[in-house]
Amino acid sequence: MKVYILSGQSNMEGHAKISSFDHIGMDPKTVPILKEMRNKDGSAKVLEDVWVSYRTGKEEDAPGLGQLTAGFGSRKNSTEPGEKIGPEFTFGIYTRKLVNEPVLIIKTAWGGKSINTDFRPPSAGAYDFNEKQLENFKKQGKDLAAMKVEKAKATGRYYRMMMDHVKAVLSDPGRVHPGYDAKKGFEIAGFVWFQGWNDMVDSGTYPERGKPGGYDKYSEVLASFIRDVRKDLKVPEMPFVIGVMGAGGPTENYGKNQQRYKSTHEGFRKAMAAPASMPEFKGNVTAVLTEKYWDPELDKVAEKRSKVQAKEKELRKSNFSKEEQKKALEKFRKETLTARDEELLKGITNADYHYKGSGKIMAQVGKAFAEAVHDLNAK
Repeated sequence: MKVYILSGQSNMEGHAKISSFDHIGMDPKTVPILKEMRNKDGSAKVLEDVWVSYRTGKEEDAPGLGQLTAGFGSRKNSTEPGEKIGPEFTFGIYTRKLVNEPVLIIKTAWGGKSINTDFRPPSAGAYDFNEKQLENFKKQGKDLAAMKVEKAKATGRYYRMMMDHVKAVLSDPGRVHPGYDAKKGFEIAGFVWFQGWNDMVDSGTYPERGKPGGYDKYSEVLASFIRDVRKDLKVPEMPFVIGVMGAGGPTENYGKNQQRYKSTHEGFRKAMAAPASMPEFKGNVTAVLTEKYWDPELDKVAEKRSKVQAKEKELRKSNFSKEEQKKALEKFRKETLTARDEELLKGITNADYHYKGSGKIMAQVGKAFAEAVHDLNAK
């Protein structure tokens, strides 16, 4: 049995609603992916020999268990099927096709978590406040001693929760995957890391983040993370895939409103991908640029929707009656949005930093992760 570990923050949790799946079928390039995700009646496929153990939520929450299907994305209750997917759905679908063996996915993901603190690995050492942070704390009159205690308490907490869960599952894989054959055993065949937003926006930890090398600390800690998970799991060259943050798409395509983020996003993405180029990780660590799966057509239709929303606000301030406002808005909407646009809007179910909650984007990302892990195993 092949075991794969998927870990990270909110985008590994996954915020693409199942209701966005129809949009996948609107692009000839992704129609084949949708066919793998759905049965002929339109229901989500359930993979008989791909099982998942999903650790999320509060520390005391039980993990979600079951055969892989849609609904293992972000959950309000870890044990109850949700209405969203993350990369795990298509990762499992395509991994099963590639390896043709029983698959166990161990997923650990919590939204709003950093690698500098929450997922900080043991070998990275303690989190030390930098001079700029200390200076700001002093100006703000904060209790530095208390802050250091709180920081120490938070440091590495989610790394430990992640490892505790992975080891608990691997101590008895048959509890999760009924097809597990103890005589044949299992192989930890890959680890996928999909995180980054909280580090990218953290100007305290990365005070020079807008400049070249401003995120070098992220690269250093991620390299330590890779070494530590391999050591803790006793798999020295475990294939490791870095899902490089790509919300917003390729930076060369950024519009006027995105230009102020361009240098920051570029710097962070380079820092995320950097460990894959380190000599010690040659051939067993790779970076997947998730920006490649961004959908510019969704950006365009989102802009149109913004115009409709602006018109609605304008009409509310007018002297028109509610009925007149409604008719005027309907007229403006029809003039602004085509029938295709209306369908495209169903493909947006969340914010940009969650890849618009697009099933089309997330399905491609999961497939890319599966292929990347498989390629590393083939070397």
